Amino acid sequence: MMDVIVVGGGPTGLLLAAELRLHDVHVVVLEKLTGPTGESRGQGLHARSVEMLDQRGLLDRFLAVSEKFQVGGLFGGIATAWPERLDTAHPYGVATPQPVMERLLEERAVELGTEIRRGCEVVGVSQDEAGVTVELADGTRLRSRYLVGCDGGRSAVRKLVGVGFPGEPATVETLLGEMEVAEDPEKVAAVVAEVRRTQLRFGVSPPVDGVCRVVVPAEGVAEDRTAPPTLEDFKQRLRAVAGTDFGVRSPRWMSRFGDATRQAERYRVGRVLLAGDAAHIHPPTGGQGLNLGVQDAFNLGWKLAATVQGWAPEGLLDSYHAERHPVGSAVLDNTRAQITLLGTDPGATALRALFTKLMGFEEVNRYVTGMITAVDIRYDFGEGHALLGRRMRDVELKGGRRLYSLMHQGRGLLLDRTGRLSVEGWTDRVDHVVDAVEVLDVAAVLLRPDGHVAWAGDDQRALLDRLPRWFGAAAH
Repeated sequence: MMDVIVVGGGPTGLLLAAELRLHDVHVVVLEKLTGPTGESRGQGLHARSVEMLDQRGLLDRFLAVSEKFQVGGLFGGIATAWPERLDTAHPYGVATPQPVMERLLEERAVELGTEIRRGCEVVGVSQDEAGVTVELADGTRLRSRYLVGCDGGRSAVRKLVGVGFPGEPATVETLLGEMEVAEDPEKVAAVVAEVRRTQLRFGVSPPVDGVCRVVVPAEGVAEDRTAPPTLEDFKQRLRAVAGTDFGVRSPRWMSRFGDATRQAERYRVGRVLLAGDAAHIHPPTGGQGLNLGVQDAFNLGWKLAATVQGWAPEGLLDSYHAERHPVGSAVLDNTRAQITLLGTDPGATALRALFTKLMGFEEVNRYVTGMITAVDIRYDFGEGHALLGRRMRDVELKGGRRLYSLMHQGRGLLLDRTGRLSVEGWTDRVDHVVDAVEVLDVAAVLLRPDGHVAWAGDDQRALLDRLPRWFGAAAH
């Protein structure tokens, strides 16, 4: 029997597999497609996702093939400068096309021992007290202790286990694709600038390797949203919206997306869990979807590994839903607000004008950017220090070390300025680092493997009370 089957080989599933393998969990990824799609719906990673890469020693790989960006307008396309004093040592995003991202994450997962099986369509899921049985389209049956559906917005896993997916259907639709553009780039840029004065759901990017990314509002919502648009669909809509089709030709890929917002009622049903788009779908405004998914995986990975290995305290796996469901709900809400701001009716235009003025205030800009980039997330761990429940930013330690460089193995960590504290009994799960780090205004912090502060203080007895909550019983 396998430990965990992950259904879906996108960024969420691949990162989850890598996180599980850090803890020697036997994991197999099942991907329906026989090869990479080449589609690049996701275009980059926000600051919190960048932090996660650094926490696992992966950031240099991404920076080698990507560019950093500090761009305003993350909320509803409203043009603003990047805010000052954002609470992170990585105040930037990383522009990485999704195919490149998937290649890097797959390389990492395979390096750690993940088995990836392509061309495997899941058609049946059943579970009992001992495990989960998965049936594939070719009749093969597989058995694992746990199953995680990372198989997208039309998740077969979610449907097969009967999890409700309430929300609102799409009311508007947008065509998206990559293709050659015959028109002169300067003329294209001029037309785009003029159209975007009133229609922000439109754009033609500068060519990269001769190919442009084209975004244009559709005429309505397609009856069959699984069918990709045609090149003629793009030409017709470009002419209707921009007065020209720019001579688009030779598409690499074409797709469509809507403004539907839905969220799974439960992220866990017994031994089956959901992550990424299988758990939530929303408009791509703010570029949050892919980031939300990989952050689900980062939260879930160590908890599921602890459960498989037998040291997880009671309720640890359930805390995945308790922590991530509210985060997903908040993202759905802010994308609903952004879609309203992107409207072209008089009410939306007036609201946009007001919000543009508000975004001119540095505190508002920092708040909104922190929300979109997910650096402001705080899980509810109860009363305590202001850091409790927040992720810890990277800090410099003595000897030229940095905090995140000590977290590559996905273990807990006690950062101790006093030298008087101890994690004896938990050293197989928690590292103890004594360092007189000056930027902390607290004697010590206990970090979960995902970097969130589980405890802060200087009292050994209080620390001993908190360790079992996140790291189980002490080893004897």
